[in-house]
Amino acid sequence: MKRISIDPITRLEGHGKIEIFLDDAGEVANAYLQIPELRGFEKFSEGRLVEDMPQITERICGVCPEAHHMASVKAVDDVFHVDPPPTAKKLRELMYSAFYVFDHATHFYILSGPDFVIGPEADPAVRNVLGVIAKVPKVGLEVIKAREMGHEIVEIVAGRKIHPCGALPGGMSHGLNEEQRQHIEEMARSLLEFAKLTIKVFDDVVLANKAYVDLILNDSYIHRTYYMGLVDGNNKVNFYDGKVRVVDPEGKEFVKYAPREYLEHIAEHVEPWTYLKFPYLKKVGWKGLIDGRESGVYRATPLSRLNAADGMATPLAQAEYERMYSTLGGKPVHATLATHWARVIELLYAAEHLLDLSLDPEITGPNYRVIPTATPDEGVGIVEAPRGTLTHHYITDEYGVVKKANLIVGTTNNNAAISMSIKRAAQGLIRGGKEISEGLLNKIEMAFRAYDPCFGCATHSLNGQMPLEVKIHDSQGRVLRVLKRP
Repeated sequence: MKRISIDPITRLEGHGKIEIFLDDAGEVANAYLQIPELRGFEKFSEGRLVEDMPQITERICGVCPEAHHMASVKAVDDVFHVDPPPTAKKLRELMYSAFYVFDHATHFYILSGPDFVIGPEADPAVRNVLGVIAKVPKVGLEVIKAREMGHEIVEIVAGRKIHPCGALPGGMSHGLNEEQRQHIEEMARSLLEFAKLTIKVFDDVVLANKAYVDLILNDSYIHRTYYMGLVDGNNKVNFYDGKVRVVDPEGKEFVKYAPREYLEHIAEHVEPWTYLKFPYLKKVGWKGLIDGRESGVYRATPLSRLNAADGMATPLAQAEYERMYSTLGGKPVHATLATHWARVIELLYAAEHLLDLSLDPEITGPNYRVIPTATPDEGVGIVEAPRGTLTHHYITDEYGVVKKANLIVGTTNNNAAISMSIKRAAQGLIRGGKEISEGLLNKIEMAFRAYDPCFGCATHSLNGQMPLEVKIHDSQGRVLRVLKRP
């Protein structure tokens, strides 16, 4: 048995490694995604005041603090039984839409983009964001400007560019004046043009390249699973509010549930070789790392959201949604790498929605908070993080002190599917007698990279002691001794 390690895996948030095991014939016998870190936010949230949780949990991640801020404050709203006024909800969505634009842009251009712009088998020294900027400098500058504008909108609405503090139980800490609204509108129009440019870049770089289209549709990247996403009352994609809809591998609605009902439908499985849990659909059951209708494995990604919804709520994004499904043969699409296409469609939707909200007369309204008066007890908040459905669940005492916290984050939802995707890609790409090149291993990494995973957010399972390995080297770099704690 031969072992191939990809350690560390690259262009992701957090840390991880892939272990691939080959049999004597050189075929892939198994492959594992291992996450060797633990964050433990659920445990050390206990004993904290629940109104502080939107500021505490957003420190889980510097990439998507806005998502944790929103899910957390919605859970705190529920704990205090308070419904924020319409202006507050629109301000939250305004900030969240700006966040979606720059977050999806970060992944498409910086994390996954090098595989397409530079090429999946190119020299890794240039297969990175600097290589992308060197090849398409004008686009690189537009990405930088878009990220800057998105962060500025977050700062205006929610107080800080990173780790926002503006959402409070019952609403927002402050409103918008007309001058701020006009400035946001101006930036929203620019971000919409950036979104249109991103669609064109995807067309020109990916869809116009037959080799990339063939790679997207390659059976090594196909999985038939259930799909999850938040939808509004018309079953259209919604990032901030609504119910969670799950469709089966044929695209038929399996269940649609409100946030407080999530424990009736989702359970979590634990394996001893990773700190990530494996959520699954309770009514189907855990059958292991397999796909198909009989397996409880589901996915919660940009593509999953589009598969789970009946469409987009804005016209330009709806047109792109229809074009994607028409091009790829109808709904649902099971091709993991098509997630990149879905991601740029969501970027377009977020920019359109951002502009719509900036033009809403109610966005500058004076009623942006309701002060909570009810006795706190228990609450659940759900939003769609860019990486998948994000659930925050808090149980408090009568003083609002957290007794228990449970978080199911986007990457945790996708953990089983990511593991399956890595194994399938490895089995499809590594064949007995074939040279195992760096480029080939990068194509295996592309299987997890499509999920835009954030492992720092997702590590919640603690299996005994933390593993520790210490290697002692001599002056020539030779290993003299290895000390291990299992």
